[in-house]
Amino acid sequence: MGRVVISCIFIKPYYDYRVVSIYEYLQIRFGVSTKNGASAVFLLTRVLASGTRLYVAAVVLVLAVQMIPGVHPTKGQELAIYIGALTLVTLLTAVYTTVGGIKAVVWTDVIQASVMFGSLGFAIWILLHNIPGGWTGALAHLQGPNDLKVVDAGVDGGIGFWGNAKKILETEYTLWAAFLGSTFVTMATHGTDQDMVQRMLTAKDHRRSRLALVLSGLADIPVVMAFLFVGILLWVFYQVHPDPNLPTKNAHVFAYYILNQLPSGVRGLLVAGLFATAMGSLSTALNALATSFAKDWYVPYICPQADERRIVRAARWGTAGFAVLLIFVGAVTAWVVIMKPGSRIIPIVLGIFGYTYGSLLGVFLVGMLTKTRGSNTGNIAAMIAGFLFVAFMSGLHLDIMTLLDMKDVFKQPSWIPVIEFPWRVMFGTILTFSIAVLFRTPESQLQIVRKHLKGG
Repeated sequence: MGRVVISCIFIKPYYDYRVVSIYEYLQIRFGVSTKNGASAVFLLTRVLASGTRLYVAAVVLVLAVQMIPGVHPTKGQELAIYIGALTLVTLLTAVYTTVGGIKAVVWTDVIQASVMFGSLGFAIWILLHNIPGGWTGALAHLQGPNDLKVVDAGVDGGIGFWGNAKKILETEYTLWAAFLGSTFVTMATHGTDQDMVQRMLTAKDHRRSRLALVLSGLADIPVVMAFLFVGILLWVFYQVHPDPNLPTKNAHVFAYYILNQLPSGVRGLLVAGLFATAMGSLSTALNALATSFAKDWYVPYICPQADERRIVRAARWGTAGFAVLLIFVGAVTAWVVIMKPGSRIIPIVLGIFGYTYGSLLGVFLVGMLTKTRGSNTGNIAAMIAGFLFVAFMSGLHLDIMTLLDMKDVFKQPSWIPVIEFPWRVMFGTILTFSIAVLFRTPESQLQIVRKHLKGG
């Protein structure tokens, strides 16, 4: 649903405005301040989110070392292994991204996706083969006395409308979060994030870009179902074959299964699939960060007279610089998980950009849906308000006061919901749009828009 909205509203204006960095669109439509604010938000948020996601790629190497007989690394040694694995994966990815640019990213994505599909297929086949009764046996376990809830609408008949609304907003996974919250998340990631949009802008025209976007959404359905299927079957497998050494961290279970249960050839394929998945997302993140840095900051402020060769060189140095930052963020994530074993990676990754991407999406929607609304002052104020509102509704202030041992200073009224991460983008978008649309675009900026669209 989010991709359909993006294909109808966002794609054509990007082609009409002839932009490479999508934040250039905001500069033409509103002015430099809006572009700088949005680009800065993207750079910071993408570094944090991608660096956090990068941690997952190192898990299999860390578990492999821990499984060596007689090796029992301390927390410090475990962190050192993580840093080594993060450095290796990031440097290999940075090399081909730096040399080949977006073309290398696209073609290696094709290869990596093929490896990923193959590895997922093998994982599902082997799991079903090792579960007594195959899928029928797995289904019997899922429908047994465990009383697992596969579909959750988050509604309770005895607590009234507001009670149900509050419960839904405070629950991570419900049908409401899937159809409403996740639609806004997809609109933000596929419409306002240079990481995703840069792929669409490689198509020859907006029609082919729209088609690719919608078809990729349809292709994502079996991919996501395969990952979920693997997770479900892993749960069933370890119910049937209990293992006292099974890791307590959810993020480690699949890697543990690969290293302990699979034959050597298939094990190598699955490990390659894990690294292919990580490197595919990492390469696009590096390219997007470098492109945004070069177009939004290097050319306007560092070297305005730069020719194309110097811009490409700056983008390559930017790729290397952001690779170092991502390694640092991944190492910090690993340290947090080591110190707090109960940490879950999905809420961390999605929660990070949930704080800020609603502000980005709200401003972009003002530009796409209106002709004369929005200004630099109004947009910046709206983005700040959107962030603060999401931070408050997510209970960030309560977490900070707890860390400072000041949780008794402020008691939040019980009727105010503390929203979970799938809802953050939606709340930020609605508030940001509602404020930004109150401001009128200056006539001087509208003249710039008209001149640019005419090819001036």
